[in-house]
Amino acid sequence: MRDNELVSRSTSTRAPRLDQVCAAAVEVARTGITEVEPSDVGDHLSVVAEGDRLVTHFFECRLAGYQGWRWAVTVTRVPRSKQVTICETVLLPGPDALLAPGWLPWQERLQPGDLGVGDLLPTPPDDERLAPGYLLSDDPAVEETSWELGFGRARVMSREGRQDTAQRWYDGDHGPGAPISMAAPPAARCGTCGFYLPLAGVLRQTFGVCGNFYAPDDGRVVTSDHGCGAHSETLTESAETPVDEMPTIYDDSAVEAISVSRAAGSIEVGEPAEPYGHG
Repeated sequence: MRDNELVSRSTSTRAPRLDQVCAAAVEVARTGITEVEPSDVGDHLSVVAEGDRLVTHFFECRLAGYQGWRWAVTVTRVPRSKQVTICETVLLPGPDALLAPGWLPWQERLQPGDLGVGDLLPTPPDDERLAPGYLLSDDPAVEETSWELGFGRARVMSREGRQDTAQRWYDGDHGPGAPISMAAPPAARCGTCGFYLPLAGVLRQTFGVCGNFYAPDDGRVVTSDHGCGAHSETLTESAETPVDEMPTIYDDSAVEAISVSRAAGSIEVGEPAEPYGHG
């Protein structure tokens, strides 16, 4: 019987009926807007029944910067009375109102590069990117360090943290999709470059640090399939022209005049040499 009673009560629930006396009290509701000048209150827009003998009047808001907002004034009356009284007045956004962006916690508002000199960024205790250091890690580099020192760091990067980091690095400006990498020769990949310093642990398979002073990624983490024109094996081949195809060029300005004194027994150009043995 109780279930049937609940069903009957739910089906008998009806919307509140609009009280005609309260609905007609437009000017009474208008007088309740005392926070602004009368010129900031526009036309009467609508009236909504909130309950028995309880209605809300909506007026246009003409305040600068509040386009689409509405003044809402709720009025009521006691049973068998024609006197309408004001309950509350509030400024509410309409369906087309200009609203500020929704509030986000500071952790979600932070962007890369927001941390400046002297700023502190506390890490929440339940950060999924980190795991307690005393737990066994699936990263051999972490386990090796903990074993050698006898203790580990308080927290180390978890598998989820490494996966998020790897995906962010791979999709970033130092991955294979970067413009400089797309423009580099196909063979000029970081994994085959002599300046490539692989990372430790499981990230070693895909990531390393660029150590080329002249490369734009110097000192940054790059993917093994990233590339640029400063690859260590990018050699300039000199095109040598065959000697017989080189033109003959005379430079008269480089000719130096030298005076030669005629000495006894010397042979000058243009004079026939005397035969040997001539007396």
